[in-house]
Amino acid sequence: MLLRMSTLLLRTLREEPAEAEVPSHRLLLRAGYIRRAAPGGYTWLPLGKLVLDRVAAIVRDEMEAIGAQEVSFPALLPREPYEATNRWTEYGDDIFTLKDRRGADYLLAPTHEEMFTLLVQDMTSSYRDFPLLLFQIQTKYRDEARPRAGLLRGREFLMKDAYSFSLTDQELTSAYGEVRAAYQRAFARLGLEHTIVSAVSGAMGGSASEEFLAESEVGEDTYVGCTSCSYAANTEAVITPAPAPSARELDHLSVHDTPGTPTIASLVDLANARALGGRTDWTAADTLKNVVVTVHRPGAEDELLVIGVPGDREVDLKRLDAALAPATATLFDDFDSRPDLVKGYIGPQGIKVRYRADPRVAPGTAWLTGANEPGRHAVNVVAGRDFTVDDTIEAAEVRAGDPCPACADGALTIRRGIEIAHIFQLGRRYTEAFKVDVLGADGKPVRPTMGSYGIGVSRAVAAIAEQHHDERGLLWPDEVAPADVHIVAAGKDGQIQAALSLGAALRDAGLRVLVDDRPNVSPGVKFTDAELIGVARSVVVGRRLAEGFAEFRDRRTGAREEVPITDIPRVITSALG
Repeated sequence: MLLRMSTLLLRTLREEPAEAEVPSHRLLLRAGYIRRAAPGGYTWLPLGKLVLDRVAAIVRDEMEAIGAQEVSFPALLPREPYEATNRWTEYGDDIFTLKDRRGADYLLAPTHEEMFTLLVQDMTSSYRDFPLLLFQIQTKYRDEARPRAGLLRGREFLMKDAYSFSLTDQELTSAYGEVRAAYQRAFARLGLEHTIVSAVSGAMGGSASEEFLAESEVGEDTYVGCTSCSYAANTEAVITPAPAPSARELDHLSVHDTPGTPTIASLVDLANARALGGRTDWTAADTLKNVVVTVHRPGAEDELLVIGVPGDREVDLKRLDAALAPATATLFDDFDSRPDLVKGYIGPQGIKVRYRADPRVAPGTAWLTGANEPGRHAVNVVAGRDFTVDDTIEAAEVRAGDPCPACADGALTIRRGIEIAHIFQLGRRYTEAFKVDVLGADGKPVRPTMGSYGIGVSRAVAAIAEQHHDERGLLWPDEVAPADVHIVAAGKDGQIQAALSLGAALRDAGLRVLVDDRPNVSPGVKFTDAELIGVARSVVVGRRLAEGFAEFRDRRTGAREEVPITDIPRVITSALG
C-alpha cells in the first residue's frame, strides 16, 4: 500500500474542535481520521477506515484461531423475535424502532442474540452439530440519550458479537474460557492495557458476566481493585460484606423530637448535643437514610420503592439501575401526593411501601432513623425486630477503602476504565424463549446453552487512541497504525520525487507506506502533521538527499539517525521486528 497525501482525502486541524471532550475524540478529529456526521454518528475517513479495519482484522483473526465461524445478519430486524424474549419492551427508549410501509414494526439491532438463536434452531438438529461458535462484525445501534466523547458513546458503532452454543454447562464453561483467552490475546496485539472485572448482565441476562476495561482517566466505567488480592469488579457488581451480628443487648425503640433536622448532618449534631439514646458519639454511619425512588418497569406501571442505606452513603443510581435491570429508577419528589412518606423523616418501621436495604442493614443492626412524623426521629430501630427488609439491594455508593469482599485483609481502590468487551454465560434464556431443542446422543431432546461475547471494535479504536498519544498527537501501536512508515518530503521537487521512489520501494518490500508529497507545504507543517497522524516511524527526505542520505526517526524513543537511502528498507523492516 502506498498512500500519497497530495491526493489523500485528509484535512488536519490546527485548532481544538469545540465539541471534543476527551483526547481520543479531539485527536481523531484533528488528525483527519473521522468527521462528525450526526449526533453520535461519525464518518470514517481513509486513514480512520484503515485503522478500524486493522482492529477488526485482529479481532477476526483471534476468533477464527479458536474455531469461530463468521456470519453476517441484517441490522434491520423484525419485532417478533424481540417480543418473544420481551426485549422489545425491556430495551425501552434505548432502541431505534420504525415501521415499514405496511405498518410492520422493525428495530435497528442493538444486539443479535435472538437472530443467532433462530439461525441455530433453523440449521441444527443433532448433538453432532455441537458445540458451535459463531460471530459477526457488524454495525449496531443504540438511541443514546446523551451521545458524547466521540466514538466512546455513540448511537452507531461497529461491534464484534459472538455466541457459543453448547449442550452441557461444562461445554459452556470451556467455550467461555477459550473466548476469554482469545480476547486477552487480541487486546495484547492491539496494545490495550486492560483489566478483567466482574460485571452485571443487565438486559442481556445470564451469569458469569465479566467486562474488559481499558485503563483510562476518561473512562465512564468505575471499577474497584483490591490492595491485597486479585479481586476486581465494576462498581455495579461489587458485593457488600454483611456486618457480624451485634452481641450487645439493645434497648427498645424510642421516639424523640428532632426539629429542623431534615439532613443527616443536622441530625447527627442534634443527637450528640442531646445525647439521644444515652450516646454522644453518633456518626453519620449510625443513621439510616431512606430514599424514595420511582421504579419504571418496561410495559408495566411505575411503583414506589424505598431504599435504605447507611447515612454516610449516598444511593448510587447507576448501581441501583443495575440491581433493578431491566427496570430503571428516578428519585421521587412528589411527597405532597404521599403524606405517609414524610420527607426528611422517613423510617422503615411501619411504612406501606416495598422496602429494600443495603446489606449493612442486617438483622440485629440498630439505627437512628426517621419516625415517619415531621420533626421526629427514632433511636434503636432494629432490623428484624422493628422493621423487615423485603430484600437486600446493592445500591449504596462504593468508596475507596471499603473492605474487599474476596479477602480478609484488602481494601478497595477506585479506578476508571473504558469498556471494550463484555462476556456472559447466558445459559438457556434465549433457547428457552424459542424452544430450541436438538436430538441428544441418547435420542432424547437437549436444549442448548449459550455464551455471549462482545467487543466494541470502533470503541477499541478510541480506547487505543486514549492510551497511545502524547502532547504532539497520536502514537499508534504497530499492528493498528494506518501505515508502517510515514515518509516526509521536506520540500523541493527532487525531494518529493525521491520520497515517492522510496515509498514505492518500501511498498514493493511488503510495507504499508504513507508519503507526504504535498507541494507548497512547509516542512514545519509536514512534521507537525506527521506527529499528529501518529505513525511511529518516519523518514525525512531532505537536505542530505544529494549525499544519498535520509533521516530515520522513531517517535517512541525520540531517536534520529542519518541513514543511506539504500539502507532504509532494511532499517524499517528491522524496526518493525
